[in-house]
Formats: sequence, structure tokens, C-alpha cells
Amino acid sequence: MNIVVCIKQVPDTKGGVAFNPDGTLNRAAMLAIMNPDDKAGLEAALRLKDQYGAKVTVLTMGLPKATDMLREALAMGADDAILVTDRVLGGADTWATSSTIAGALRNCEYDLIITGRQAIDGDTAQVGPQIAEHLGLPVISYAQKIEIDGDSVIVERNYEDRYHVVKAKMPALITALSELNEPRYMSVKGIWDAVDAEITTWGRKDLKDLDDANIGLAGSPTKIARASDKVKKGAGTVVADLSADEAAQAIADKLIEKHYI
Repeated sequence: MNIVVCIKQVPDTKGGVAFNPDGTLNRAAMLAIMNPDDKAGLEAALRLKDQYGAKVTVLTMGLPKATDMLREALAMGADDAILVTDRVLGGADTWATSSTIAGALRNCEYDLIITGRQAIDGDTAQVGPQIAEHLGLPVISYAQKIEIDGDSVIVERNYEDRYHVVKAKMPALITALSELNEPRYMSVKGIWDAVDAEITTWGRKDLKDLDDANIGLAGSPTKIARASDKVKKGAGTVVADLSADEAAQAIADKLIEKHYI
């Protein structure tokens, strides 16, 4: 069985964010981590490998520095890693990103594709299902448990206060929740091997059945009108030496003044 896990290097927002003049994220200027939902998807693939036997390939679209994340995935237990990188692919929205990744996946052999539910830098949850649409695959989203049954995959799909049990014939695509599992740590041997591991790098010319009108910033129908960092809260108003009744009245007066009540 061949499993391809699509992972993404996302900004570590604890260190703040930076923007380019066109409103897109300046990813080169920020610390980066593996997207949490994608990491859970990778762990799910590795557990399927442990249980059923499989070859696990990780694939990402991003800047050259994303090789650090790919080596982390290899150190966790992935077998191969692919980086899709090219200047013409920069600034892509979900449509252009999914189109590009689908173009890369057409070069791969797969029975199962696993993506994270969503990335913490966009929170759209669109790329996984869009990839499935481009490739004509069944998709099961919000996976909280995954099992293999012959040539089919059985998934517990999280749904509000309950879950659905969904079965699909492979090849299929699954989007994973970060709650799906607790990702393993890199092993010492894995880290050692990952340092010298070969990472396959593809550019625009290596992607199949991909229209240039659907890639990069120019091929992105979503346009950013304005972007900014988190707005810092003001110091507020401190009122001291009041009784409980006086404090309650002061709060009520302020809410009335602001037209909240």
C-alpha cells in the first residue's frame, strides 16, 4: 500500500507574523513548524504502516527551507519526501495550492492520500477536498479513526456531538483532525538517517496536467484586501476601593455607556 501525506510548513505564530507589501505572509521571515493537523495525518499514516505495511511519502509545496520539516517527517518514519517549490507558485490561495499539489500527486503512486483538516495559517479546510476534486477521488473529512479493510478504508468522521462511520474504496483522500492521535517523536536513528536522506525536488515543469492560469498569486481568485497582525488590547480602566455593590454598579454603568445593555 502506498500512502502520500500532504504536509505544510506554517508560521509559528507565537513568534509573531510578518507580511509582504501585497498582503501575503512573509514566510521567509518567520519561524516555522509542521501544521498540527498534518502532523496527526502523518502519524495516522505511520500507524497504518506499522499495522498493515505501507510505503509513506510526505509531500509539501513551499519554500526551500521546508526541507527541514520534510526531514522531521523522515525522522518520524516516513520513507520518501517530495518538495514542490518554484517562484511561479508563490502567493497561491487554496485553489492554486490544491491545483499545484494535484499536479504533483499525478506523478505519484498512491492508494491513500492524507491531508490535515486545515492549516493554522489559513483555517479554510478547503485544500484537502479540492485536491480530491482535482483528482476525481472520494474524500472523507474530519477523520478521528482510520482502518483498512481490503481495498477500502473505513473512517470515523467527527460530526458535532457524534461521529459517522464512512467506508470508501481506495484510492481515496482523508483529512485528519489534530485530535486523531498523539504524534510520535523523531527517533535517534531516524534523525541520523534523515540528515543525509535525499529529498526529491520538483518545480513547475515537473507537474502534470496543470494550467498556468491556476497557479501562484496570478492564478488565485481569492484576493487579500487587507492584513494585519493581532491588535493589542488597551490597558483598560482600573477602579479601586469600591464595595461589591459599587463595583457592580460601575460595571453596569460602563456597559450602558458603551450601549452593550
